[in-house]
Amino acid sequence: MSTKSRLKKKLSEQEVDQLVVAQVNEDAAWGKPVRVRKVKAAALSIPADLAARAAFLARLHRKTSAEEWLRHIIRERVELEEAAFIGAKHDLAARTR
Repeated sequence: MSTKSRLKKKLSEQEVDQLVVAQVNEDAAWGKPVRVRKVKAAALSIPADLAARAAFLARLHRKTSAEEWLRHIIRERVELEEAAFIGAKHDLAARTR
């Protein structure tokens, strides 16, 4: 089986490892190195009363900090909004057909 046809299907971790080991000495199999930068955390200012409410809810949900709880809530809300946006796009596309 050629390398390209093997890449069309999703490879298991073990299959990826075997492929890498098999191609370790083939210069043509390797591209340029990829540089990855760590994303810097964003600072967010919120009013004191909102921060106090968030801290209370974080404790209620047994989170170690308000920051951890807020990160969880923001991630959850973004995923919800993305799903709603995709659903609206599909509905709009279905109406225009």
